[in-house]
Amino acid sequence: MNRIFTSFFIFFLTAVSLPAQSPLKFDDYFVDRTMRIDYFHIGDSKEEWITIDQIYEQGIWAGSQRNLLDKFDNGRYYAKVYDLSSGRLIFSKGWHSYFGEYKTTGQALRGLKRTYHETVLIPYSKKKIRFTLEVRNRENILQLLFSQEVDPSSISIIKERSDKGVKVFEVLKSGDPHERVDVAFIAEGYTRKEEGKLKADLERFTKVFFNHEPYKTYKAEFNIYGVFKPSDESGCDEPRHGVYKNTAVNASFNALGSERYLLTEDNKSLRDIAAHVPYDSLFIMVNQKRYGGGGIYNLYCTFTVDNQWCEYLFLHEFGHSFAGLGDEYYTSSVAYNEFYPRGVEPTEPNITALLDPKSLKWKDLLTPKIDIPTPWEKEDFDRMDMAYQKIRSEINEKIAKMKREGAARAEIEKVERESERLSRDHTKKVDGYLLKSRFRDKVGVFEGAGYSSKGLYRPMLDCLMFTKGKKPFCKVCEQAIVRIIKHYTGIDS
Repeated sequence: MNRIFTSFFIFFLTAVSLPAQSPLKFDDYFVDRTMRIDYFHIGDSKEEWITIDQIYEQGIWAGSQRNLLDKFDNGRYYAKVYDLSSGRLIFSKGWHSYFGEYKTTGQALRGLKRTYHETVLIPYSKKKIRFTLEVRNRENILQLLFSQEVDPSSISIIKERSDKGVKVFEVLKSGDPHERVDVAFIAEGYTRKEEGKLKADLERFTKVFFNHEPYKTYKAEFNIYGVFKPSDESGCDEPRHGVYKNTAVNASFNALGSERYLLTEDNKSLRDIAAHVPYDSLFIMVNQKRYGGGGIYNLYCTFTVDNQWCEYLFLHEFGHSFAGLGDEYYTSSVAYNEFYPRGVEPTEPNITALLDPKSLKWKDLLTPKIDIPTPWEKEDFDRMDMAYQKIRSEINEKIAKMKREGAARAEIEKVERESERLSRDHTKKVDGYLLKSRFRDKVGVFEGAGYSSKGLYRPMLDCLMFTKGKKPFCKVCEQAIVRIIKHYTGIDS
């Protein structure tokens, strides 16, 4: 056992041996500022390491001053902050990460090590702290990954002012950031000349957001900001199409090899831009027509603004990044290998391996007397959806090849229109099929979820986390979102 882990073990024993403590008070341990800890996350599927890059002092703390400890037990990683003198746990937060997804890919399984830049935001401490990162093992048990003392008075902590070339639009201001959910829309791929379009898109998607439950009911609990650093070019990178753009946060399709997955690895640029506002959650709003997006719990989400499914993308991806909801679909291709290990209960609130039916996560919402698992019309659905996914993949590959080889724009657009038509027709077919089910609107345990046809289950037949279109979250997902809103706003304190 090395020195870092030995010292932490002694520190931990001291902490757990302390007598019962009074409730945490923000002012006892923190000042109203944000400590941004940037670090490098390095490794493959079997090994991972953390090295600190820089620590910053930034603006006011956006999070709750009452709910300082994470109570959701969700996320592959956890940050935990301990008061150094007493050993008391004074802050914690769970999240997923880009590296956490990478470690499940084929490249990582083959031993290819990669480095990702990541950030944790914590309230700025008054005294020395021990900052730790924990990671879940294969059985989803949290284990220590990294530990380091941090002195808030250190001269190495960066206190530079933010870039003056960034504009902030206050879209909705409902109240004190400490008692609201603070959401920042980061503009990506909008040039200086497209500021007008950006403002219109901000207004459009804010309306979409608050027309959908549960955000509609809790509108007064949100602050919404738009943050604009002009990009040199419109759009974003499309590597399979041979298209690369110089943009504010360098978002790119083909994340982890998935053609529709849209993420950024330029974490530093993203955090530098976002630092102009207090934020609990980040949208990266990409000025692009092509269908694509992504969402990682307590990291960020992305969505493209001008495709036919943009409203669905916007709400679906935020479900991932804000509430830690899992994907409920299982027929589409993804980059992961066994993202959810067999025989292990996922941490996401809307997916279960049903290892212990008596302790089902959503047992309080179950439809009375429903069978567990619930025998829905899965075989016909799978046959129908898999056939479409095959056609969809072939068309996407055709479009990519045409663009790489410089085909005429009119010919490319013709194939793109056909792809969009097929997508609309299939969505109508799926919706019609599910609406005819005798299990429509019932809460049960439906097999097929989390990229797996067998062994994982979702709460309802359909949901915004399952299929595309204008539809609600299922009751379990909606409940999970409300819990997060209450945590940030202190409603449940």
